[in-house]
Amino acid sequence: MNRLTPSAMQARPIDAIAIVGPTASGKTAAALALAESLQGCGGAEIISVDSALVYRGMDIGTAKPSRQELEAVPHHLIDILDPLHSYSAADFARDATPLIADIRARGKTPLLVGGTMLYLKALLEGLNDIPSAKAEIRAQIQQQAQDLGWPALHALLAQVDPTTAARLAPGDSQRIGRALEVWNATGQTLTSFHQSAKSHAPDWHIPVISLEPEDRTWLHARIVQRFDQMMATGFMQEIRGLRQRGDLNPDLPSMRCVGYRQAWQGLDAGWPDSQVRELGIFATRQLAKRQITWLRSMPERRVVAVDGPQDPLPQVLALAQAYLPR
Repeated sequence: MNRLTPSAMQARPIDAIAIVGPTASGKTAAALALAESLQGCGGAEIISVDSALVYRGMDIGTAKPSRQELEAVPHHLIDILDPLHSYSAADFARDATPLIADIRARGKTPLLVGGTMLYLKALLEGLNDIPSAKAEIRAQIQQQAQDLGWPALHALLAQVDPTTAARLAPGDSQRIGRALEVWNATGQTLTSFHQSAKSHAPDWHIPVISLEPEDRTWLHARIVQRFDQMMATGFMQEIRGLRQRGDLNPDLPSMRCVGYRQAWQGLDAGWPDSQVRELGIFATRQLAKRQITWLRSMPERRVVAVDGPQDPLPQVLALAQAYLPR
């Protein structure tokens, strides 16, 4: 991806504008305000960059935009998949690329909005040619995990791919399973694929505006407020309904989403809602920490402080307008 300044971007039309940030930082409100401000110059459409919003029936625990918000501005890549299925960064890059072209062809500005930074990275920088998962291999690994436990599979991974194993926790079943899938399917390690040349990526001109707090305490308070609102509006009923389907399990990517994983575990263990709340808030804070780490690895991003004395929305609008044709 080219590292372009606002002045350089003005010389070459942009393909989209990315609005990113950690969870609960106000991305949805900023994107809707930006879309409204662009009505006079063709309008905008939002492409969700969120690994949880793709799933149907997972509305409360994902803080999915309301029906009114979805109707106010056209949204894409929301409610496109049943929770039984998986959706990868490669899937996102494949789906978002033609969407960007289509939105631009209709004279509108695509807004890439969300906090799944691996998705954005896949779109902007391309992906290594890692093979898709094979159902039969995944089933074998899941059976091994049931028989031996994920820590044992983590130890097995450490024997064949120590670099990948070193960055994963022994209980990180999703990523351990994926690394073992790659090894079993190809005889090559996930590390080797990451080190190989990446597939060709389009020469995107996409500025990144990042909503970030200067004080983590502000973000932690927002996370608590949002999780409490989710609990009050029926999150536990939502997860109970998903469990009652009978075809979902806690190892699916959808059910490993932050909040859902803790709620499923709590219902299995008979925890009170207060314990689910406590662990859900802790997991959400950990997610926000990882997102901020990702963001800090992107020096080209333009940062807007969301907890400063100034309203961040005018700052977002001013930054975005600087990239648009005059």
